[in-house]
Amino acid sequence: MSMNKLRHRGFTLIELIIFIVVVGVGLAGILTVSNNVVKSSADPMVRKQSMALADSILEEILQKEYSDPDGVQGNETTRETMDDVDDYNGKTKTIFADWPSALGTYTVAISVSSTTLGSVAAKKVTVTVSGGVHVISLSGYRTNY
Repeated sequence: MSMNKLRHRGFTLIELIIFIVVVGVGLAGILTVSNNVVKSSADPMVRKQSMALADSILEEILQKEYSDPDGVQGNETTRETMDDVDDYNGKTKTIFADWPSALGTYTVAISVSSTTLGSVAAKKVTVTVSGGVHVISLSGYRTNY
């Protein structure tokens, strides 16, 4: 009777080895997945910042006049003096004197071109923001209304 009790207690060496292998494979899979998630977790933030930056710049430009209200074209070199959409053509982030240092890795390119929407004259404004591997390009139209 005492011999029978000793046999049924505990785990055998083979059961322990199989348990260690199964748990090890499971942990390796979980660690691989979590490693990939952690590596790419900053990418959505950079993309969202690029999108927000492009959107705010485009909105600022589209709120300007369609044509130069003072009739003097070419003297506008700062954001304070830029009074129409065409003043932003070819500009980069260097026109933004109040650019936060935290956004120093982003680049901005602005282009303005004349176009027609049906029979209406318009100006197409394209703002391209690059941050890391992400390039966000937003376009908007300004008409003379």
